[in-house]
Amino acid sequence: MSHTPYGYTIESGRAVIVEESAKQVKVLFQAYLSGLSLAAAAKKAGINRCHASIALMLRNRRYIGNEFYPQIIKEEEFNQAESERLKRAQSLGRIHQKSIQEEPGLQFQFNAPLPKQSFDNPFKQAEYAYSLIESEVKINDK
Repeated sequence: MSHTPYGYTIESGRAVIVEESAKQVKVLFQAYLSGLSLAAAAKKAGINRCHASIALMLRNRRYIGNEFYPQIIKEEEFNQAESERLKRAQSLGRIHQKSIQEEPGLQFQFNAPLPKQSFDNPFKQAEYAYSLIESEVKINDK
């Protein structure tokens, strides 16, 4: 599996646009924004990738360009595709937000006096220092 996004190749240590693939990426975004499903948009663009890969392509910010990758998709079009993706996910009930429930939490408190130098062996000294630690657990009641 390549880490270089579809539509790019690396030449002499720099990302370069592969024109034919870049055209396919543009068609993919346009087809998705026109209302086609991920699979149908990919088919129309001529991109033979699995559903999850197509979804990742639509979310890949490298297509709008950065210091390494040249721009293939305009930022406005990318943002529209992301808004559309979220809208579709919401309508299909695929956005799951964890409900935050206030549960009694545990609070830990540790106390330890400053240990005196009792051993020349550093392992014995560490063992001694750890033995001085006193812990207390409190349950928060709200």
